[in-house]
Amino acid sequence: MYKWISSLTIALGFAAAMPSLAAAQEKLTVYTYESFTAEWGPGPVIEEKFEKTCGCDLEFVSVADGVALLNRVRLEGEGTEADIVLGLDTNLLHEAKETGLFAPHGIDLGNIDVPAGFNDEVFVPYDYGYFAFVYDSEAIETPPASLKELVEAGSDLKIVIQDPRTSTPGLGLLLWMKAVYGDEAADAWAKLQDKILTVTPGWSEAYGLFTNGEASMVLSYTTSPAYHIIEEGTHRNRAAAFAEGHYLQIELAARTVKARDNALATEFLSFMTGPGFQDAIPEKNWMFPAGKTSGPLHPAFEQLVKPAKTLLLPPQEVAENRKAWVDEWLSVMSR
Repeated sequence: MYKWISSLTIALGFAAAMPSLAAAQEKLTVYTYESFTAEWGPGPVIEEKFEKTCGCDLEFVSVADGVALLNRVRLEGEGTEADIVLGLDTNLLHEAKETGLFAPHGIDLGNIDVPAGFNDEVFVPYDYGYFAFVYDSEAIETPPASLKELVEAGSDLKIVIQDPRTSTPGLGLLLWMKAVYGDEAADAWAKLQDKILTVTPGWSEAYGLFTNGEASMVLSYTTSPAYHIIEEGTHRNRAAAFAEGHYLQIELAARTVKARDNALATEFLSFMTGPGFQDAIPEKNWMFPAGKTSGPLHPAFEQLVKPAKTLLLPPQEVAENRKAWVDEWLSVMSR
């Protein structure tokens, strides 16, 4: 009997300790965008793989898109719950640094390989791609061969784009137009306006409208057709190759000042550059990996549009002019 009581006491004591053991598990909070955390996105796979290596709780918190991500962190300030912010890009790099809310990463970027190279003490690239207009080849026999042709096309062509105030693709198009048209961008937007069916807050909504047949073209990436080839076995949805070139996006992650001395944040950023993270990028985020993968990409990626020219404005120039360029866009769109 005493033995039974002793065993029961131990069992009850162990059970009472369980909540505190669970509570002791370290948590890493990562802010990112909605398509990253979607069930079909890379987030769930990455969460499972990282938690196996860290013995921690990786929690994703998502917003509509990348620009909204920076807006949220800026609003929360040093009181943010984010340890890592994943989903900004080079167009927001200078502006993000100026907030003073991000700390040096302190990791080796030797595994990173992106167009034009990248070396920064705060931000770590995790993927890259080129903006493009993806079209339904059954609805459009001959797509525009340049941004100029798209701008000057007839109003019967309907496209979906994203808002540059909330979306990194939307901002990318804004900068693409500036890179090609310069001071004449407002006139180009005015011509493009009658082709725009709607402007969405983020990429997911826009691409959903396109795949549902609401529009025949959508602002996306040269890599988007790889999804349809690999997952659906179709070449119907294709990216239009533009003669002026395509605007480059390099997506980035960084630790917040809150996580400046957080070893788990360092571990995640380092993990991000290797196969555990990078293997999920090509066929989950449908972008090119910025770090090491465990094997070659699917052959479908060799069939994609290869930009004749890479367009990319300096981050500081973008930071200095973004508000004015967005205001210019708003002025045209509100007419």
